[in-house]
Amino acid sequence: MVGTQKQVINWLLEQDNTKQYEVKEHKPKRSLDANAYMWVLLQKLQEAVNIPKEDIYKDAIKNIGVYEVIPIKNEAVERFIEAWKHNGIGWICETTKSKLDGFTNVIAYYGSSTYNTAEMSRLVDLIVQECKQFEIETMTPEQLAILKGEWGQAK
Repeated sequence: MVGTQKQVINWLLEQDNTKQYEVKEHKPKRSLDANAYMWVLLQKLQEAVNIPKEDIYKDAIKNIGVYEVIPIKNEAVERFIEAWKHNGIGWICETTKSKLDGFTNVIAYYGSSTYNTAEMSRLVDLIVQECKQFEIETMTPEQLAILKGEWGQAK
């Protein structure tokens, strides 16, 4: 069914009013090709600068800045961070002092597996910029534009 948000909600409620529904804007997912290309570039950077590609990736994740600031009780911070990191390489945390007594603010960064097309585009662009600083060959701007254009179509 296509219609206004209100029309869609009314139609859903007519189908079964015992359920709850969430209506949100559709955002196309990134392609696995973009993710694979990012890791190829990270490997090239690792070879050029002798820094593990995972560390370069984590730094890029922090620079892109897809995160939540979560106040957590001091005694639960370590457990939360360990659980968060189990989501993947890019799921990292930093801590800062909280204004709430007995709490610590945890800055919890999301890994790129959750990124939408725009966020993944910024991540790849950042890594391409770093490659250019070390004269590492990357796709041409035209090739990158094609790859970005495919992000919404793949997956």
